[in-house]
Amino acid sequence: MDHSYRAALNGNGDNGKARRPGFSAAYPIGEPEPLPAPALGAASRVFAFVEDLFFLTKIQDTGRKMNVKVEFIRTEKDLTDHMKNNGEEKPSLIIFDLNNANAKPLTLIPKLKSKLKKGTSIIGFLSHVQGDLKQKAHEVGCDMVLPRSAFSQNLPQLLRRHGAVEPDLNTAG
Repeated sequence: MDHSYRAALNGNGDNGKARRPGFSAAYPIGEPEPLPAPALGAASRVFAFVEDLFFLTKIQDTGRKMNVKVEFIRTEKDLTDHMKNNGEEKPSLIIFDLNNANAKPLTLIPKLKSKLKKGTSIIGFLSHVQGDLKQKAHEVGCDMVLPRSAFSQNLPQLLRRHGAVEPDLNTAG
C-alpha cells in the first residue's frame, strides 16, 4: 500500500486543517525514571501472588527495569515467612492475580487487610469481563482492581510508587 501521502502531510493526516483546542496529537507517555538501585540484601516492598507466566515475566522485567525487587509468593505461609525476613518493614504493595485459584485471593485479602492495615496497598487484576469478581474483590478489601490491560499499562508507575523506600523521618535533620 502506498503511504506517500503521509509524507506530504508531514505524517499527521489532518489535511493541513487547524485542530480544535484540546484535541492535539496524542503523545506516547514515556516510562517513569527507574528508582536508584536498591542496596544489596534490601527488603522487598512488593509481593505478587501471580502464577500466570506471561504476567510473572512482565512483572519481573518491569521490576528489573525500575530497580524494584518483586518477590513472587504462592501461599499465605510464604508471604508470612518473607515478611518475617523483612523484619519490621511491611510490604508496600501486594499484587493479586484474582484468577489465581491457588492463592485463594477472596479469602486471603481480608486477612491481609486486617493484619497489615493502611500501610500496604492491595491491587488485583483480572479479565475485563469479570465484573462480578471485580465487585467481590472490592468488597473483601482490594484497594484497586484493574483489567489486565490497564494493569500492564500502569505497572511501571505502580512499581515506582510502591517500590520507593520512604525516607526515615527519625534520622532526618
